[in-house]
Amino acid sequence: MSMSTASGAGTTPRPMTKEERKVILASSLGTVFEWYDFYLYGSLAVMIGAQFFAPFDANTRAIFALLAFAAGFLVRPFGALVFGRLGDLVGRKYTFLVTIVIMGASTFLVGLLPSYATIGWLAPVILIALRMAQGLALGGEYGGAAVYVAEHAPPGQRGYYTSFIQTTATVGLLLSLIVILTLRLWMGEAQFAAWGWRVPFLLSIFLLAISVWIRLQMNESPAFKKMKEEGTHSKAPLSEAFGQWKNAKIALLALIGGTAGQAVVWYTGQFYALFFLQSILRVDLFTANVLIAWSLVLGTGFFIVFGALSDRIGRKPIILAGCLIAAVTYFPLFTAMTKAANPALARAHEQVKVVLTADPAGCGNVFNPVGTRVFTAPCDVSRVALANAAIKYDFVNGPAGSPATVTVNGTAVPIDAQFAAALGRATQAAGYPAAGNAEIIKVNGFFSALGDGRALWIIGILFILVIYVTMVYGPIAALLVELFPTRIRYTAMSLPYHIGNGWFGGLLPATSFAMVAATGDIYYGLWYPIIFAMMTFVVGLFFLPETKDRDIFTYDGNK
Repeated sequence: MSMSTASGAGTTPRPMTKEERKVILASSLGTVFEWYDFYLYGSLAVMIGAQFFAPFDANTRAIFALLAFAAGFLVRPFGALVFGRLGDLVGRKYTFLVTIVIMGASTFLVGLLPSYATIGWLAPVILIALRMAQGLALGGEYGGAAVYVAEHAPPGQRGYYTSFIQTTATVGLLLSLIVILTLRLWMGEAQFAAWGWRVPFLLSIFLLAISVWIRLQMNESPAFKKMKEEGTHSKAPLSEAFGQWKNAKIALLALIGGTAGQAVVWYTGQFYALFFLQSILRVDLFTANVLIAWSLVLGTGFFIVFGALSDRIGRKPIILAGCLIAAVTYFPLFTAMTKAANPALARAHEQVKVVLTADPAGCGNVFNPVGTRVFTAPCDVSRVALANAAIKYDFVNGPAGSPATVTVNGTAVPIDAQFAAALGRATQAAGYPAAGNAEIIKVNGFFSALGDGRALWIIGILFILVIYVTMVYGPIAALLVELFPTRIRYTAMSLPYHIGNGWFGGLLPATSFAMVAATGDIYYGLWYPIIFAMMTFVVGLFFLPETKDRDIFTYDGNK
């Protein structure tokens, strides 16, 4: 395959060659399968908790299941270091061939893993080990796919080519949702909960076989081969990437001025929106998944639109504009979603007066990002219960040493072991909707959503959120690839990407919920993505270089 060493400025885009289409298909398809594997667990966490954490009550099961899910996010940066180093030492092709085998095998084994009832505590231990293996593999997969495609792309079209990789996370999520929804409708809830939840995991073995077969036919990237032939490869990519300030500062800028904001916008538009619909607006699981799925179907193509546009106007303007517009419009969009999805809840927030009065000294920190803390102080118990019920409340400072009290339209609700139940009765009597309220949006089928005016309005709001995702995520792979020289590219770009997306993004739903619990405002959690999106906008605007015209075959990091 021929390579050009021109900078790419002023080049005329040309059609893809057969070999380039094969490269993109192999990289994208494998990465779709990896994201499919990864998201299956998150979508089925409640059922997995019942299978592998059976000795605990339902809430504790869910907490441990989510902890195991979080483990996959937390180890992603370590996977980036391990596999990034291997990719810069031995090559792109073989490294991300290894990552897909680890990911696919781990997912398949989850489907076979005996439950707690069969093998006891060994079941959750093995489950967490498999989740960590998935996270490590994903930490190496994305960087390998992005680098591999970018190093095959012609000058002036790296944003367009790598944007196909950027669609994979959303397509993988969509694929997992479609498989789960189809099986639930076909098998029924009882059979799916009993054993059918294993089927999506077991199906991944076929996806793995296809991915491995395709990737075995691929060649090493031309940039890596050129570097090896010239003997300019790094013998210690980790120390060169992060031990030398000239490279480490670029990685830091890539994180603060790029991936941190990109991650929170991405997770807000896809994951927090789903959490908000289900946990705060009380929309049933099936309906929420259908609404999200439609927004993804409509919006996924815009990853490619914005990736291609970044080849013309630059990576920075699109990514930073996405961060800024998202930060400015999140509050009105989520408010509109509440009014459309659960109008009774929106009315209750305006009409029902709930007040928590407590001595501030008796109130602790309800930050609980991994769900393991048990709250005992009356003030904290009250705040968490109010947030769980999506009840808006005002906090009033009580006299020193005074007990915490909660009133609903002036009527006290005792804070005791039955507080949550009593709170539910009092707030529903005052106007808050009960679960299953007829005004809460509900659809009965995937296509029936298109005949419901409210559902279409919500899909439109979710579509806008997905557009923000495509703006920040579509060009990010090209930007990260172009920021670093070939000899440390895989290592250096993978770490800021996975810290941004694994930590800043992965902890967003739990952190935002803690912010809601602490304030009594169901929208207060949006300050988390807004603050980090604005941080990225400011830092990126002033300090992050534009990279679209760099020649990645000759760039050595000193320019």
